[in-house]
Amino acid sequence: MAEPAPGGLDELWTVLLRHTQARIGLGRSGSALPTRHRLGLQAAHAAARDAVHSPFEPDVVTAGLAGTPTVRVRSAAGDRLTYLQRPDLGRRLNPVDRAHLPAGGEWDVVFVVADGLSSRAVHEHAAAVLRATTARLADWGVAPVVLAEQARVALGDDVAHAMGAALAVVLIGERPGMSAADSLGAYLTHRPVPGVTTDADRNCLSNIRPPRGLTYEAAAEKLAGLMVRARELGRTGVELKDESDHGDVIGRIL
Repeated sequence: MAEPAPGGLDELWTVLLRHTQARIGLGRSGSALPTRHRLGLQAAHAAARDAVHSPFEPDVVTAGLAGTPTVRVRSAAGDRLTYLQRPDLGRRLNPVDRAHLPAGGEWDVVFVVADGLSSRAVHEHAAAVLRATTARLADWGVAPVVLAEQARVALGDDVAHAMGAALAVVLIGERPGMSAADSLGAYLTHRPVPGVTTDADRNCLSNIRPPRGLTYEAAAEKLAGLMVRARELGRTGVELKDESDHGDVIGRIL
C-alpha cells in the first residue's frame, strides 16, 4: 500500500477508492452516514430488487442475436414468487416446454440464456457475449439458443440432456449486490446429467459487465478457451483449469 499522501486521511481514501467499488471511507454525520451515502445505499438496494423482480423479455435477447435460431422454454416454476421460494423447480424444465426442444441432435454445445436473478444483466449483456463467443467456434456444431424463463443454472443440464448436446453453456443473471445489479455469469458443463451433475462439475465466469467487470471480448476468449479444453479432456469443473489466456489454446480455436 502506498504511504499516506500529504493531504491526510481524506486523500488516502481517494487513493484507495481508485482500486475498489467497495463502500469505504464514507465518513459520518453525527452517528449516522452522510445523507448522500445513505441515499446511495437506498438506490443500490432498489436497483437490486428491481433486477430480481423485473420480467424476462426474450425478444430483447433475440433482437441482439442477428437471426440466430432460438427456442423458448420455461422452468417448472410457474411464476416469480415460486421461482424465488423453490430453487429446485427453477432447475427443471417445464414438461410441456421440453417437447419444444429439438431432440436427438449431435450438437457440440447448446447455449442457454437464462434470466436467473437479474433479467437486466441478461438483457444488457447476453447477446453480445454469445455473439463474441460463437465467432470463436467456427468448427463447432452450435445448437439453437435456448431462452429460459424462471431458470437456475442447473436447467442447462436438463436442456443439454434432452437435446443431446455435449456441452451446456448457461448465460445467466447473477444475484445482484449493493454494487452491481447487472452482472452476467457463464457456466460451462460437460455432458451434464439432470439430478446427478453438481456445481463441482462446472466452470464459471463471473462479473461480465463492462466497463466495471469483464469485457465481452475477454469473457468470450476465456469461455471459448475453456470450451476447447473441455472438449479435449472430456470434463469440466474442478479438473478443468482456465488456460484461455494461453496462445496455443486460442490457436486451436481459429
